[in-house]
Amino acid sequence: MKTAMSKRRFKENSEANRECISQVQKILRERFCHNYGTGKLFGVEHQYRHLLELLKRTVIHGESNSALIIGPRGSGKTVLLNHALKELMGIKQVQMNLLEVRLNGLLQTNYKVALKEITRQLHLENVVGDKVFGSFAENLAFLLEALRKGDRTSSCPVLFILDEFDLFVHHKGQTLLYNLFDVSQSAQTPLTVIGLTCRQDILELLEKRVKSRFSHRQIYLMNSFDFKQYIRIFKEQLSLPAQFPDESFAQKWNQNVQHLSGDRTVQDTLQNLFHHTKDLRSLHLLLMLAVSNITVHHPLITASDLHEASRQYRMDSKANIIHGLSVLEVCLIIAMKHLNDIYEGEPFNFQMVYNEFQKFIQRKAHGMYNFEKPVVMKAFEHLLRLELVKPIERTSVRAQREYILVKLFLDSNQIMDALQVYPNCPTDVKQWAVSSLSWL
Repeated sequence: MKTAMSKRRFKENSEANRECISQVQKILRERFCHNYGTGKLFGVEHQYRHLLELLKRTVIHGESNSALIIGPRGSGKTVLLNHALKELMGIKQVQMNLLEVRLNGLLQTNYKVALKEITRQLHLENVVGDKVFGSFAENLAFLLEALRKGDRTSSCPVLFILDEFDLFVHHKGQTLLYNLFDVSQSAQTPLTVIGLTCRQDILELLEKRVKSRFSHRQIYLMNSFDFKQYIRIFKEQLSLPAQFPDESFAQKWNQNVQHLSGDRTVQDTLQNLFHHTKDLRSLHLLLMLAVSNITVHHPLITASDLHEASRQYRMDSKANIIHGLSVLEVCLIIAMKHLNDIYEGEPFNFQMVYNEFQKFIQRKAHGMYNFEKPVVMKAFEHLLRLELVKPIERTSVRAQREYILVKLFLDSNQIMDALQVYPNCPTDVKQWAVSSLSWL
């Protein structure tokens, strides 16, 4: 009887734990993948206040503005903007009043595509209807006229967010930017243009007429936090919220996170990442890998989980490809490594690689790897398809395959590290790889 009850209790506990683990992974994955910022922003409070004030002036007071948020990838440009918009949406008069248009330079590659996307997001398809426009400029003018209807008091403010702003600069004539900045300076519909870019020299790329209409407001983000703040970010990003369904599990989890932040091994792992990059997306990826390891039987993250996640994060993808190659293909890579050493990184061709491989067979392998030349060519072409080797210029149809100049996209350290863990690598091949040039 007691055994049956204890089994039932164990089963119930396992179910509860499974539900908790599922919830933890859902919450943290959403946080890491979708930039759902938690708590306050780190080291960008001044920039946040500046951006929020600028947006408020548009939404509440009907002012038009333009600004650029500039910073390296992963510095938190999108997170900063999303935080500001989230706070704005908490104001009652803003919720039903703000029109938002998001464009991305990677997706909207020309004006026509951008114009269609603006029309769709502003729900102006019915206004445009079946109208035929004589030119792109006329179409854009019609759309902008639709935005200009009414005065500042009766018009809905419009917020344009241009992600990858520097790519819009390369559009023909910068017409889209010119017209948006032009409207933002007019006294019609309140309109704000916010550009997000990694380019520090972005103003240099703007045409004179576009630059004259830009407000020259620039918000810089530089990830200026120190390692102590980085540890605080680690704790905040990994901690569970107060409203987590299972309070006792959340308490255990958060206590464990607190303990991890003081662990010397964890600090060393985080310090390696911190010195490599302050990009918070890299931290999110590390934490994502660690969170993926938790199970019902292993419900809390450990220092070894983070160490293993760090090893996976730093793993060389090219070295991993080498592990899946045949011995012949590995031999060709070693031949190319020797050619790189002999000719100091100059390009080479298949015939040179083949000759080098033949020397190895004659001196070391005694015919053990004596493949026909077409077979060796096939292995070489496989390396080309994997992009471990690449032609240095576009090849013509008439060019002989054996004499096309190529470069090896692996350095000596990557090759040697990969050979150390290559499964059942023949001793002759390893010795050839580490041999000096003098044996040739």
